[in-house]
Amino acid sequence: MFEQISGQWSVGWSIAAFVVAGAATVLCAIRLTALGDTLADRTGWGEALFGAVFFGLATSLSGIVMTGVSAADGHPQLAYGNAVGGIAAQTLAVVLADAVYRGVNLEHAASSSQNLLFGSLLLAMLGIALMASLGPQGTLLGIHPASAVLVAFYLGALRLIHSGERPLWRAVRTKDTVADVPDDSPSFPERRTGSLWTEFAGVAAVVVVGGWAVARAAESLVEATGLNAGLVGGVFMGVVNALPETVTAIAAVRRGAVTLAIAAVIGGNCLDVLNLAVGDVAYRGGSLYEAAGAEQLFMTSGALVMTAVLLAGLLVRQRRGWLRLGFDGILLITVYAVIVVALAV
Repeated sequence: MFEQISGQWSVGWSIAAFVVAGAATVLCAIRLTALGDTLADRTGWGEALFGAVFFGLATSLSGIVMTGVSAADGHPQLAYGNAVGGIAAQTLAVVLADAVYRGVNLEHAASSSQNLLFGSLLLAMLGIALMASLGPQGTLLGIHPASAVLVAFYLGALRLIHSGERPLWRAVRTKDTVADVPDDSPSFPERRTGSLWTEFAGVAAVVVVGGWAVARAAESLVEATGLNAGLVGGVFMGVVNALPETVTAIAAVRRGAVTLAIAAVIGGNCLDVLNLAVGDVAYRGGSLYEAAGAEQLFMTSGALVMTAVLLAGLLVRQRRGWLRLGFDGILLITVYAVIVVALAV
């Protein structure tokens, strides 16, 4: 058994790791939602900014670990595929949350300038990743310059969004818009803020362990079964990577925190692009971007399309749409299905 745990895992162990890590992630994400909603009010950051930064980081920790471990172990395509595959799967989480929401379309209720700005940041970061993979190659100390650019873009955007400057336009308030205001009856009224932060960090640590287990399981599946690394990294790892944001979005909607639901998905996606920088640093075989194959670039392009569709939904703000999901929900499902089928064949 020790050899199975320390070296390549059997197919059975790998599947078990996927299931157990996925279940633990779901439970952790539900708890993170309650803690995050309360901390967003207590810190004064609001659901959109807190959800995109702290919440997005907590739910992305498993994906960060998956990418870093796969890259360090010499599986760059798994690492790259996990990062961009998680973005595609997580964007689909908005559709699931919308199906749960009993009001108007979720994109109508949760549209905000901050969510739109984070969506624009995501498009730019995905574009930078594609430019790095398709453009001239070169590294400094084994790291591609695009990794530093991705970090700079993200930090610069955070400063812009958190600057407090009011935009010259904003989403029109309607009777169906759910405003981001502190809860009149907050959760955990008897607990100190420091205690909530401690538990938030502890739950996030469990997510990290799950990410390590999934990364090792994915490597073993590729080696034992000969499955396409693009399919395993982009779909299998991507789906597990997306579980925290998916469960978070659904749980947040049930709590009435619709802005947090959208922000957790988009913010988590931005951090998943930063996973490429983490993987680039961890990969010692050259540039992670250069190692990306056609499947990984195809998945990146698909994530770009899905993000653009989601932004369109936030801008159009349909009250009622096709099959209660809106045009963007139907298109997101279609695009993701095309991605999965194309990688599987």
